[in-house]
Amino acid sequence: MAFEDVSPNKTRVGWIGTGVMGKPMCGHLIEAGYRVVIYNRTKAKAEELLARGAGWAESPKEVAEGSDVIFTIVGHPEDVRQVYLGRNGILAGARRGSIMVDMTTSRPSLAVEIYSKAKEAGAHALDAPVSGGDIGAREATLSIMIGGDRDVAERIKPLFQLMGKNIRYMGPAGSGQSAKMCNQILIASTMIGVVECLLYAHKSGLDPLEVIAAIGSGAAGCWSINNLGPRIARRDFDPGFMVEHFVKDMGIALEEAEGMDLALPGLAMAHQFYVALKAKGMGRLGTQALALILEELNNLKIEGADPRAHGPHARRGGKPSIAGHLQL
Repeated sequence: MAFEDVSPNKTRVGWIGTGVMGKPMCGHLIEAGYRVVIYNRTKAKAEELLARGAGWAESPKEVAEGSDVIFTIVGHPEDVRQVYLGRNGILAGARRGSIMVDMTTSRPSLAVEIYSKAKEAGAHALDAPVSGGDIGAREATLSIMIGGDRDVAERIKPLFQLMGKNIRYMGPAGSGQSAKMCNQILIASTMIGVVECLLYAHKSGLDPLEVIAAIGSGAAGCWSINNLGPRIARRDFDPGFMVEHFVKDMGIALEEAEGMDLALPGLAMAHQFYVALKAKGMGRLGTQALALILEELNNLKIEGADPRAHGPHARRGGKPSIAGHLQL
């Protein structure tokens, strides 16, 4: 394969993981005309992409055997390890010169291990986790943080450009994952501020949507208040990114920080709030569901449907109304 001219006519793409993020990301490659073969543990979650022309493989190994570039975005580091290093994993079928790109948020140390194993097999590996949530995945505006060999990243940049707008090379193997940890650390404490802001707005008798409109373009403006704030106000807890996955990410960051003798009290506090949310059976809600824990802490009652009715398995209806605001 001539990586210097990556194109739909020459480049065979493999894709593993068709969840909330993976499905739209893979869809952009199909829309651009690339031949894509996919694998997902639950085939039903891949049916939409198969209907759009993707091929199906029975294992990660089979994906690798027929692909020049293989992308993965799965759930947990344990899943990443199995997909890459398992008996029927990518490295068992990887072709010499192929490029494998893990876009899962995972451990930097695992990214380094996969990079080394790929080198031994005559292949290349990049770690390229993303930020931007379900909106960024659907609109192809993700931030992509890349670790590995710079020249390899440059060769497949046209593929990254189909999925994201902010594509940054961060350094050697594992650097993409370390950059994503920085992202998650910032979001964790920011989400506490977002929720506390909206609680204060309610207690003050303000319309939370008007507050978001007023402060969202000023110094307090950030992605979380402008995108997740309105969901909280409308009682929409459907996941763009699930609580249980965020708990996993924060756990990785805390482990990495401990290994550096680095104290991150803000992250530790946010982690505990999210663990409590997961313990209440709401791990598959979106990260904006942090509001539910702080509402409970303040003895605030919510008018409207049980938030646990939201999530990937919930029955979809119309948009929640403003009547679903907190009632003081």
